[in-house]
Amino acid sequence: MTPDEVKQRITAFISETFLDGDPKNELTESTPLLEWEVLNSMNSALLLNFLREELRVDVPLSSINAANFRDIAAITKLVSGLLPAQTEGV
Repeated sequence: MTPDEVKQRITAFISETFLDGDPKNELTESTPLLEWEVLNSMNSALLLNFLREELRVDVPLSSINAANFRDIAAITKLVSGLLPAQTEGV
């Protein structure tokens, strides 16, 4: 899975799940998800579940922080960095 595919899937999930898929809610790579409270505690848990179930990425607890979840770009970078390590030897 390429970083662009990761970004598209994460963006679609966040838009559909937390913003009701409303086209007026423009979600970009740099939308401040934490600052705008799009990712509160419950939503972050749902996002982590999506990453595990749909993208097959388990985000280590040490990586769950404001820097890695501040926006789509940061989440994409985190997830893309975890993909190769988790698919080796499969």
